[in-house]
Amino acid sequence: ADELTADEIAAKVNGHARGLVPLWATHLTAFVDVQAKALFWLVAAWGDDFIGAVVDYGTEPEQRSAYFTLREIRRTLATAAPRAGLEGAIYAGLERRMQALLGREWRREDGAQLRIDRCLVDANWGSSTDVVYQFCRQSRYAGLVLPAHGRYVGASSIPFSEYKRKRGDRVGLNWRIPLLTGKRAVRHVLFDANYWKTFCRARLAVPLGDPGCLSLFGRQPEQHQLLAEHLVSEYCVKTTGRGRTVDEWKLRQDGTDNHWWDCLVGAAVAASVLGVTLFGTDAPPTKRKRVRWSELQRAKR
Repeated sequence: ADELTADEIAAKVNGHARGLVPLWATHLTAFVDVQAKALFWLVAAWGDDFIGAVVDYGTEPEQRSAYFTLREIRRTLATAAPRAGLEGAIYAGLERRMQALLGREWRREDGAQLRIDRCLVDANWGSSTDVVYQFCRQSRYAGLVLPAHGRYVGASSIPFSEYKRKRGDRVGLNWRIPLLTGKRAVRHVLFDANYWKTFCRARLAVPLGDPGCLSLFGRQPEQHQLLAEHLVSEYCVKTTGRGRTVDEWKLRQDGTDNHWWDCLVGAAVAASVLGVTLFGTDAPPTKRKRVRWSELQRAKR
């Protein structure tokens, strides 16, 4: 009963021009979803209490048609880099897209110029994982881009909150950045995909004008029809296991495109990594136990 339709999401337009950052925004994040044929990308602006707006989105290479599926696209990474193999075509596509996204300034309503603070790149697809890590390590924007892995944490899985934190790890709201180890030598982000999909769907359900609302640029809902279909490509099922109940997200139909949905979720995770917090989701400060001087002296003995 609480599910949103594509038309309801497409109607959440905020009147801002494409690429224009709302006045309330303090951070810009981006996410790139890697597929063999093309890269899907999305840029989002975020303010206090996780108010958000989709500022721009698209594919690399860009498509001439306003409505398409991944299976049907003609302008592919391979056609953009005809001499390269699969990995080389993905690497070249990432270079072009990062230059277009991170190499520019984004104008805010008040005239201020902002840059994207953090960009995450999907590294889950096995055929592209190594090349994504290589790109993030070698890119001129290495300080801004990180590989990202969404993890399916179901009711029977160990939740992120119960993972044993290791020295050097960065830990946040159902995400963590492990200490740099292994052959790839690049820090990366792990996040609970089920949690963050529920989080983003809740932001989309918040009415325009209310705190924590997530909106789309423009004035014409029909221009976001394809995006909206991606954003409703999955549904959640409440599942109970190990004494807890969680939302488990599934594709409505095999083969359905959900790439911009993954991008929106990843952009929200990137905002959380930057410190954007929704009221009520931040952990309460831990109280430190007072230790008397006499107890310290006894411990030394």
